Amino acid sequence: MRCAVYARVSTNDQTCENQLQELRRYVAARGWTAVEYVDAGVSGSKERRPALDQLLADGRRRRFDVLVCWRLDRLGRNLKHLVTLLDEMQALGIAFVSLNEGIDATTPAGKLQMHILGAIAEFERERIRERVCAGLLRAKAHGIRLGRPPAVVPFERVQGVASLPVDQAAGTLGVSRSTIKRWRRQMSELANVPVPVDVVER
Repeated sequence: MRCAVYARVSTNDQTCENQLQELRRYVAARGWTAVEYVDAGVSGSKERRPALDQLLADGRRRRFDVLVCWRLDRLGRNLKHLVTLLDEMQALGIAFVSLNEGIDATTPAGKLQMHILGAIAEFERERIRERVCAGLLRAKAHGIRLGRPPAVVPFERVQGVASLPVDQAAGTLGVSRSTIKRWRRQMSELANVPVPVDVVER
């Protein structure tokens, strides 16, 4: 079986060779053929890691069948990133092994562990969503306006683009297409009613 071995070591961590030695022993014991991907001197919090990026690209090309790492925190920046990465590997039919945690998704028990990990991540995502919604409701209850502040455009300028296509009118006034459409609906509805000439609110 072809496997990808991933190791990461930060600038203040000298355990990379230790990681690789353990990973090599494990891979040899399983009789797998390995390609190593090593991010040296890279923090786990970094958005981009060259070796991990290459590993993902090779995974999408189906160049290996199983991904092996020393510990979960060597692979993912956080739980969300880890689960997203492993979900992609699973969708590609690539199994996963983490030596330190004893996770081996090439076995039924390991697959169960992965499902539990995914459920925990989903639970955390739901908690974050609930906190955000609660915060928005509190802000609204206290009269805090959410979103962008209203823009003001002289009514004469709005009238000046009335005959233009929506895209061109939006570009001229620096507003969105939906704003132009809304203004035009309002102007149509108020065609027989005096309209203030100072501003039109976005």
